[in-house]
Order: sequence, then structure tokens, then C-alpha cells
Amino acid sequence: HNCPHTVSEEVAERIVATKRAHPSFGPKKVVDLLRVEQPGVNWPADSTAGEILKAAGLVRKRRYRRPYPADPQPFEMGNRPNALWSIDYKGQYPTADGSWCYPLTLTDNASRYLLGCQAVSATSYALARPALEWAFHEHGLPEGILSDNGSPFASRGAGGLTRLSKWWVELGIRVHRTRPGTPTQNARHERMHGSLNRAIGGELRGADTRTQQAALQAFRQEFNEQRSHEALNRQTPASAYQPSQRIYSPVLRPIEYAADQQVRSVRQNGEIKCRGQLIYLSELLAQHRVGLREIEGDRLEVRYSFYLLGYINLRTSRLEPA
Repeated sequence: HNCPHTVSEEVAERIVATKRAHPSFGPKKVVDLLRVEQPGVNWPADSTAGEILKAAGLVRKRRYRRPYPADPQPFEMGNRPNALWSIDYKGQYPTADGSWCYPLTLTDNASRYLLGCQAVSATSYALARPALEWAFHEHGLPEGILSDNGSPFASRGAGGLTRLSKWWVELGIRVHRTRPGTPTQNARHERMHGSLNRAIGGELRGADTRTQQAALQAFRQEFNEQRSHEALNRQTPASAYQPSQRIYSPVLRPIEYAADQQVRSVRQNGEIKCRGQLIYLSELLAQHRVGLREIEGDRLEVRYSFYLLGYINLRTSRLEPA
């Protein structure tokens, strides 16, 4: 006639109310949030919370999709906060005035902390740099940044450098890129994009820029401070993240090269003179210095600071890809 350990109506109503406040949360994340907000309450198991939400009509059955492997190529520096950040654009959404919104997102791979979520009108260096400068001021500098091969992160020039990634190198940040056509190499960041789209994708379409930015900021706060992650032992990203101790300074330090490197200045047209030959590198590096190191009799390694641009083939007088 009765069940001594049944869930009370008050607890069930609190679970349903939390789900309504955070529609993108599943039973685990709902219960994790409630345990943080009201630790004194004996909250039910995840499966019981799932049954309560299903009975309330708040669980939508998903179509089965074959899962992607999490990280087919493990990150070398993603095991601690600020060792590796990921950056990308979350598609694009139309705005009320007929233009487009490109959410520029930045995450810390170890803690999943969403460092920045900025609505910009184009995928350009001019708009990406201010957003990154804000992130560097707030959180310090990472050891490396991982991106795809799109603009403004990569190019077909020497070493794939762009104005943006060149600036990262000058700040002492390692530049990492996924292989073309393999978004699963940045699966953690792509997973966050999926959560963003499910949570507020409808709010972004057709709204003005201010409304879109407000929605992105609300998602960032929820994602960092309220949404638990199983990869973090069901803790929130905010509880796992710590700012970097590498302080950002807009004043760039002069680049120094090792004693075993030959230093050459890049001419205005992007060429350097090496052993009596003019060899084209990149106009992006005009008026900058590069370091050469002999690795074979007819091949030289070329670096801008620590970044490998490629190899000079003295037989063909051309720069070959790294």
C-alpha cells in the first residue's frame, strides 16, 4: 500500500522545475546542480530523476547516431588548465538586420571551461583579435591554442601562418591545428558547440546582435557554473579551472635565436637571401627576422621564433612544407 523510500512530491517538483529552467540538461546534470544548491536534501538517483522527467513529458527520445571517437589523436598538452585552449566559430546565424552572427568560442581543454563566447559579424582577424585580447587579459596566456584550418586561424602560406597565428607565436603560444576534415580531433570543443546549439540555437536566429550576445553570455555562465561534466567527475568547469600564471602584455618581446641558427631579415617582398640565392618565404613576415639551421647539405630548417615554417631546398631555391 505504500513505498517508504518513494520520492516526495516536493522533491519531484523541484527536479521538474530545474529541468524547465535548464531545458538542455539531462537527469544527471539536473541532479548535480540540485546537490550543489541544496546539499542537505536526499536527492534521488539519476535513473529515478530520469523517470520523473519522463513522466512529466520533459524527456525527448533522441534518434540514435553512431558516436564519434572522443579523441582519435590525443592532445599533447591538454592534461592541465591552460596547457591547451581550443578556438573555433559556431557556424553562423542570421540577425534581425539581415547580416550574420558568427559565435567565436574559446575553451580550455583540460577543464572544459568556456573562456569566451563572442558574437562577431565575420570570421576575420580584425574581430577575432580583440576577443582574444580580452580573454588573455582575463585568464592569462595558454601554452598552446588548437584550431581548424579555416580563416583567420590558418592559411596556405609559409607554415600556414596568418596575422592571428603569427601574433600567437610572438606571444610565446604554440600553434596547433587539426588535420583537414577531421573535426573529431577537437571533439571536446565540438561537443560544447552541440550543447550551445541545443540550448540557445533558436534564440540566436533572427535576433539582433545585442540579444544574441546576451544569450551567448547566459549560456557561458550556465555551462561554466551550473552544468556538470562526467569527464570532470561530475564537477563544473568553473570548479576545475584556474587562470594562467602567464600574464598577457601587449608589448611584444624581441625574438631571439640560438647561436647555431643563421639569422636572416625578410625583405618587403617576402624574400630572404641565403647563400647567394633569393628565396621567397612570406610577405606576412616582411621586416621580421627568421632563423635558419642546416639539417642536411642542401636543406635548411626555417623558423620564426620557435615556430617551424618549413625547409629551404637549396637545389630548387624554394621553401618546402614542414
